[in-house]
Amino acid sequence: MLAALLADPNPLLTMGAVLVVGVLSGALAKRFHLPSVTGQILVGILLGSSVLDVFPSGSLSGLKPLTGFALGLMAVAVGSHLNGAGPPASTCTAALRGVDRAGSGLVACCRRCRCFMLGTLAVSTAPATILAIVGETRSRGVFVKTLVAGVALNNLACIVLFELAHTGALAALAAADSGGGASMAQVLLAPLETVGVAALLGVGAGVLLVALTKHVVRTSRLTTASLITILLTAGLAEQLGTSTLLSCLILGVVLANLTPDKEEIGHSVFENFESAIFAVFFTLAGLKVELGHMATAGAAALLMFSGRLVGKLAAGWMGMKLGGGTKRLRSWMGMALVPQAGLAVGLMLLVTEEKAFPEEVRNLFLAVVLTVVTLNEIVGPVLTRVALARSGDLGKDRARLIDFLHEENIVTRFEADSKEEAIRKLADVLEASNSLRMDREAFLEAVLAREAAASTCLGEGLAIPNAMVPELPTLVGAMGISRDGLPFETPDGHPVHCMVLLAIPADQMGRHLEVLTALARAATSDRGVQQQLYHAKSPAHAYEVLHAEESEDFNSFLED
Repeated sequence: MLAALLADPNPLLTMGAVLVVGVLSGALAKRFHLPSVTGQILVGILLGSSVLDVFPSGSLSGLKPLTGFALGLMAVAVGSHLNGAGPPASTCTAALRGVDRAGSGLVACCRRCRCFMLGTLAVSTAPATILAIVGETRSRGVFVKTLVAGVALNNLACIVLFELAHTGALAALAAADSGGGASMAQVLLAPLETVGVAALLGVGAGVLLVALTKHVVRTSRLTTASLITILLTAGLAEQLGTSTLLSCLILGVVLANLTPDKEEIGHSVFENFESAIFAVFFTLAGLKVELGHMATAGAAALLMFSGRLVGKLAAGWMGMKLGGGTKRLRSWMGMALVPQAGLAVGLMLLVTEEKAFPEEVRNLFLAVVLTVVTLNEIVGPVLTRVALARSGDLGKDRARLIDFLHEENIVTRFEADSKEEAIRKLADVLEASNSLRMDREAFLEAVLAREAAASTCLGEGLAIPNAMVPELPTLVGAMGISRDGLPFETPDGHPVHCMVLLAIPADQMGRHLEVLTALARAATSDRGVQQQLYHAKSPAHAYEVLHAEESEDFNSFLED
């Protein structure tokens, strides 16, 4: 019955049917503890032309605009994770190292750009899958923050490298069709031109959207403006012959940096029906597969899957090592980055819909990528859960007493020649890392007056200067750690190794006393914790000390 209805292509009916199938298959996959994308791809293969042939290929052609919009939305979401605060240095190092290696490989692969396109997809990681696993396992900590930033940088590198290879391959094909060979300049300059035009388009669209919505507060108008901007960015990119993905990714980066606290514009306004868009997108990807081609691609797919797995493990360890990451980050980051879905499928569809490539190449590309994605979406979530558990972040997404001290609130190798200078430096960190709007000088005067009345040095190398700030909604703080100790007078004669500056709301004096007690216990009750904290090599290391299992005696879960 359904096949008969779909025999005559009707885009609305086809989209409705694909949506139903995608949502149901996604829900079924979750019952077996698999990502929904895995179920959607598999049911697409089942209902495609190779098995049941429920959806004829002609009925799917009318859904191409939805595929383009889904790709644009996905790219904006990836870019939104690259805000001005920036990811941890270790993640940046890993990503940049990967970009450098892949970029140098482009020159060697200029005559094999189609193979290089396939290789660039191995860089991608599935943000939706990883974020879902983090949420389901209630994970939180330095490892999770580094992982999320790493996913964003992975996908940024993947898009840029893919566009370089994709444009280079098209330039080489065009030169071959005209009867001449492709020069190195043609292969390299065409991709750079594409990246430049896409960057200008994305920046322009982002700045324009921010300017137009600066004084708009109504949700409906913000949603409309976001929809128009993403559609026009994707549409103009296609019309200009540049990269839709790169243009939309840069749009997301611009929005994340110009309006970091305003989530009412950009991809987030589609949160309520984003899952429906992607259900259609991934089911369509499965419908395009022909099992005959997948069987042919078996050896290549297994080779790519194995190589990607080894590469992720090695790159995760090496990147964290070069970036100064802790042992937990080095050991488990690569394993957590194995899931692969949305972006790889989107880039694959760009290749399979590109008529300039020979049909056998398009079919092989489709079969290899979908086979690898399916394997990674079965194995990857299991490995990510293991990595989260081994890292110690699993189940830590519960409120703790010292939760206000994050990596960005902590400074190691802290130096100051006087107590007043130390307090002023920490006030700068406090204000910058918490985006505070307060009277800084009035706060400093209150802190220094408190110090003049009675020292807040608690002994054993710990000092906690503080003052009340009535306009604050919640308690905030900044920590400075000095391995050698700060050279100013203290009541017990010991130099200060750890200074925590607190800004306290008027209605949280009780919480303030609990925090003071917890920090004092951390520094005095356990010499092991004290030594680890006072000799922390990085903010991430200090955060780990404060949030490790051993710290639960003083940094307790509030619900307990």
